[in-house]
Amino acid sequence: MRSAAGSTAEGERRNVSDAAGVIVLGACALWALITATAHEGRPEGVLLAVLAVAAGYASGRILGALLPVAAPCAGALAGLGLALTAADTPGPQLTAPLGHGGATAALLALSTGAACCAAWAARRPAQRLALRLLAVGIVVSAAVLGSTTGCAAGAGVLLCSLAADRVRRRALGLGGLALTAALVAGATWAIAGNVLPDGLTGSLEGQLTEHRVLLWRDALHLAGHHSALGVGPGRYGELSPTVTQSLLPDGKPHSAPWQQAAEQGLVGVALLAAVFCWVLYSLWRSPRSTTIALTAGAALTALAVIASLGNALSFTTVTAGAGLLAGLATARPLVDENLESVLNAGDQPLRNRLEP
Repeated sequence: MRSAAGSTAEGERRNVSDAAGVIVLGACALWALITATAHEGRPEGVLLAVLAVAAGYASGRILGALLPVAAPCAGALAGLGLALTAADTPGPQLTAPLGHGGATAALLALSTGAACCAAWAARRPAQRLALRLLAVGIVVSAAVLGSTTGCAAGAGVLLCSLAADRVRRRALGLGGLALTAALVAGATWAIAGNVLPDGLTGSLEGQLTEHRVLLWRDALHLAGHHSALGVGPGRYGELSPTVTQSLLPDGKPHSAPWQQAAEQGLVGVALLAAVFCWVLYSLWRSPRSTTIALTAGAALTALAVIASLGNALSFTTVTAGAGLLAGLATARPLVDENLESVLNAGDQPLRNRLEP
C-alpha cells in the first residue's frame, strides 16, 4: 500500500507536469496568434491542433482512470478503423509519408502503441495474449495496405513494447526515445542544408523524393530570412517556389519542424520540441507501470519521426490520437496496478482478504 507521504509527493509531481502542459500548449497557441498578426497569417490550423491535443489528453486521462484496459483497446480499434478509411480516400501513395499516407502511418503506429498499452494493463495472461495479437494484426494490416512506413513504425513500437519489460529505469528509455527523435530531426536539417556527402545525400533524396527535399530547402530559405517570427502560419505555400510550381500543391513543406521554422521562426521550433519534451516528462512522472510509459513513448516517438518526414500533424485525427494515447498512459487507474500485479501473481491469501 502507498503511504500518505508518497501519494502526496506523486500528486505534486503530476500537478507540475499538468501545469507544464498547460503552459506549453498555451504558449503554442499564443505564439501562433502573434506570428499570424505580424504577417497576416492563418493560425486556425495551429489552434485546431493545440485544441485536439488538449482534448485528446484530457479524454485519455479520464478514460484511462475508469477503463485502463478497455479504453486503449477501443482507441487501438478506432485508430485502425480510421487508417483503413483513410486508405480509400484520394491522395498520395501510402508508401511515402506524404498526405494521407503520413496520416495513415501515424494512426497505425499510435494504434499499435495503444494495443500494447492495453496488453500491459490487462490482468490475465489470456487478455494480454489477445491484445498483443491485436497489435500484431495492426502491423500486418499496415503491410496489407501497402503502408511501408506504418508497418515499420508499428513493428518498431511492438518490439520496443516487448523490450520495455526488461527496462528498470524509465528515464533511460525515454531519454533514448528523445535522442532518436532529435537525430531524425537533425538529419532533415542536414539534408536540407546539403551538408552531407554527395553520395549519402543522393541516396537519401532517392528515398525521400527530390520534391520533398526541395520543399525542405524552401523552408530553410524562408526560415533563414525570417528567423524571428517566420512568414506567418499558413503562408508557406504562398512563398515556396516548389509549391507554386507543383501540379498538386498542398501548401505544406511535409515536415513539422520545417513548417514551424518557416512559418513561426525558431521560437515555433522550440515550442514544438517543448511539446514533445512535455509528453516524455509526463510519461516519466506517470503513475502507470514503466512498460506502459515506455510503450506509449515509443509510439509517440514513432509519430515524431513520421511528422519530421511528412505532414501527419496536419490531420486532426492524428493530433487528437496522440493526445489520447498520452493521456491514457499518464492516467492513474482507480484500481492500483501494483496491487493488481500482486493479486495476479498468485497471492491467494491476500486475494481472499481483499476480494468480497
